[in-house]
Amino acid sequence: MRLKDDKKELIIRQEAIKMIVESGFDGFSMQKLAKKAAISPSTIYVYFKSREDLVNQLYIDVHNRFEKEALIGFDAHLKFEEGLWLQWKNRLENILRNPLEYRFHEQFRNSPLINMNGMQQTVFRKIMNDFVKNAVIRKEIPDLPIEVFWTVAYGPFYTLIKFHLDKATMSGKPFSLTVQNLRQTFELVAKALRL
Repeated sequence: MRLKDDKKELIIRQEAIKMIVESGFDGFSMQKLAKKAAISPSTIYVYFKSREDLVNQLYIDVHNRFEKEALIGFDAHLKFEEGLWLQWKNRLENILRNPLEYRFHEQFRNSPLINMNGMQQTVFRKIMNDFVKNAVIRKEIPDLPIEVFWTVAYGPFYTLIKFHLDKATMSGKPFSLTVQNLRQTFELVAKALRL
């Protein structure tokens, strides 16, 4: 049995994410990955059972890291606008540091390839649910269905992120996210969610 090498595994993971984001899952193969990572194809199977297993493990790893980083400095008892702004800032910092991982995550978030049964109920989800419940109890926001809350609270944020990463709006107009347009959008979102 071959021993695992953390450096090789990291290279495999990084190259896989890059290839999948650039070429899609259909254009991704273990042979191509091995060539990009400068290793033999059999080496990949020391770390991952299959192409699907690799994608699933990558997704879970990226997802868990994003959730962990979104909670930096965050507490479920923060005032609503302060907590939501911190969520926007934490998520933005993470996405700007890891744009390939973010794009990879978005590609597979609703994919049947990802084994959601393998994902545990996270601390992130509990803290975020408690944060929203606390804001409702304090009457900072109305009690909305979660889908409506999520759409209003985060939909505009993720639209700005898409424009920024694409470097253009839907109409093709050049776009770069600034603190000013982020804050302006946030203020409109906060206003829409106030009681």
